[in-house]
Amino acid sequence: TVGYSAIAAGHFPAWMAKEAGIFRKNGLDVQLVYFRGGTPAMMALLSRETPISQLGGPAIVSANLRGADAVLIAGGLVLTEWWLMTRPDIKTAEKLKGGSVAISVFGGLADFLTRIALQRLGLTPVKDVAMIQMSGVPEQRSALEAGKVQGAMLPRPDNFVALKKGFYNLMSVRLPYQSTGVATTRTFIRENPDIVRRYIRSQIEAVHRIKTDREMAISVLAKYLALQDKEILEKTYEGISSDEEIPPKQYPNPEGIKNILEPLAQTDPKAKAAKPEDFVDIRFIKELDESGFVDDLYKGKKR
Repeated sequence: TVGYSAIAAGHFPAWMAKEAGIFRKNGLDVQLVYFRGGTPAMMALLSRETPISQLGGPAIVSANLRGADAVLIAGGLVLTEWWLMTRPDIKTAEKLKGGSVAISVFGGLADFLTRIALQRLGLTPVKDVAMIQMSGVPEQRSALEAGKVQGAMLPRPDNFVALKKGFYNLMSVRLPYQSTGVATTRTFIRENPDIVRRYIRSQIEAVHRIKTDREMAISVLAKYLALQDKEILEKTYEGISSDEEIPPKQYPNPEGIKNILEPLAQTDPKAKAAKPEDFVDIRFIKELDESGFVDDLYKGKKR
């Protein structure tokens, strides 16, 4: 059983590996389970309900700082771009002041990025703009559409959907950020290195398939995102399939982990002392990379 924590395009490699039979080919029988948000997904990982999970960097970093043995074993999505979408009448920071913005959970990806967006707008998170917790991205967008909040921090494809419905992109945040990657526990690696090795191999093959089989990739996105809009699917695919966002070799992004630690370091001495490498175990990626496996996959493949 493999968990994933949002209906967002960052979980694409796991969906592709499942749909294209890549897990099966590598001798893995994988059931994908959707959890609403990083916290329940992390709890399932630590309780061994899901030995491997697709999780956002903040959840892995926070659990680790609290002493859990969760670890990132593949980078997945290493650059993230979310938009702070607001009601059509709110086109300035001044107008958002005193209002509220929907996030998923405190300490999650939407929370971190909303704080960055508000600070860039010259607003103080919580004091100037209330942050309302919702269970996930679809709920954040629904709250915005229903007028329950003035803004919502949305990733692709929800930002495109909101834009098409007339909402306003008040602030885009695009930065190296360890977003959705592959996580497991050090205990599971110790006990089942072969399963982990086969999972990483599947992840790398799925990323290659995403980049080289546009038609299949778009149909997988359409299925999991429950989206029919061709234009939005194309735009989502364009971004998510780039090497900048999902690198072929799948190493986690140290700068992206640093960007998670920085805001935490203000209140947590453990985060201040931590280094990006404390949260990752790249031996499986390294093994595949050094064996020439990744380079061979891409040889002669026109993108």
